[in-house]
Amino acid sequence: MLRIASINVNGVRAAYRKGMADWVSSSGVDILTLQEVRAETTDLEKLIDDGWHIAHDACSQKGRAGVAIVSKLPLGEPSISLGPDSLDTSGRWIECDIATPGGNTLRLVSAYVHSGEAGTPKQDAKYTFLDHMHTRMQELGTQPHALVTGDLNVGHRWLDIRNWKGNRKNSGFLPEEREYFDRWLGHEDDDDYNTGRNGRFVDVGRKLSGEVEGPYSWWSFRGKAFDNDTGWRIDYHLATPALAETVGAYRIDRAPSYDTRWSDHAPVVADYDI
Repeated sequence: MLRIASINVNGVRAAYRKGMADWVSSSGVDILTLQEVRAETTDLEKLIDDGWHIAHDACSQKGRAGVAIVSKLPLGEPSISLGPDSLDTSGRWIECDIATPGGNTLRLVSAYVHSGEAGTPKQDAKYTFLDHMHTRMQELGTQPHALVTGDLNVGHRWLDIRNWKGNRKNSGFLPEEREYFDRWLGHEDDDDYNTGRNGRFVDVGRKLSGEVEGPYSWWSFRGKAFDNDTGWRIDYHLATPALAETVGAYRIDRAPSYDTRWSDHAPVVADYDI
């Protein structure tokens, strides 16, 4: 099994100060995809133990965004392009080929979609990014083993947000945002929802968890959101059908208590037999 974890670290240096290194060493993870790294490549190299390979795209604005793939297996040449030069994806998209122990090639993506803000230029930037992401998703969907992971900042279904009724007009649960996921996964009322048919992907978390609320991967630091499990499931593993068929296990490593958290997100972990 190849164990892959995706995690928005909310600043990797702060995460390591709060205990992320202990989780990495005990998790059994072979590959990490990171979002909101908010650091330089040299910082990652200092934090990550020797023997790991690192592909990293830092944001052009210091202290913002940043995505990385950190792997025990060698990484192919990374790509950070989603489209025209006018689209600034700095620190929001990185992908690599990885030769797996089973003799296959895995195309792996770490993505960090904009958080957005309804009715503002921030939301316009989010839609521009999602448009180009959709084009790339269609291309990736033709590959046998492609996996898009990351903080995609959209709850696809009401099952993915505890307080969904109160967020219907907020970025992260807008109908226009959720329609992108309908294209990638199918609408929840469709017979072929989450089957990966017709070039679509499989939401590994929903496939393995079933039709249940959550399990959530992000909770606000404010109030009692974590203690009350008032969360959002916005961190995903989206796999091509052939890859999704190899999944042996899936989990979200929710911290045991508020004071032991090292990010406002929890790692999303899945095992793939490839």
